Amino acid sequence: MYKQQDELSDSQIARQDAVDNLIYELIQSIHPSTTQISWNIEIIGDIRNCLREWIVDRYELCDDQSFYPYLVE
Repeated sequence: MYKQQDELSDSQIARQDAVDNLIYELIQSIHPSTTQISWNIEIIGDIRNCLREWIVDRYELCDDQSFYPYLVE
């Protein structure tokens, strides 16, 4: 079990940024038009949640905190 934290560490924030940025790059890479899609954290979050379900829940490749760190209350 993870202990309660008041804030994320620099490495946890870097992991969140890396995941979100890779998802954004994926969106830009696979859409068929040449139009740049604006950063939209709602879309990124939806895709991240889908990826988390497969990576964490179904394939059990890592735990939730390793995939996308968050504060434990």
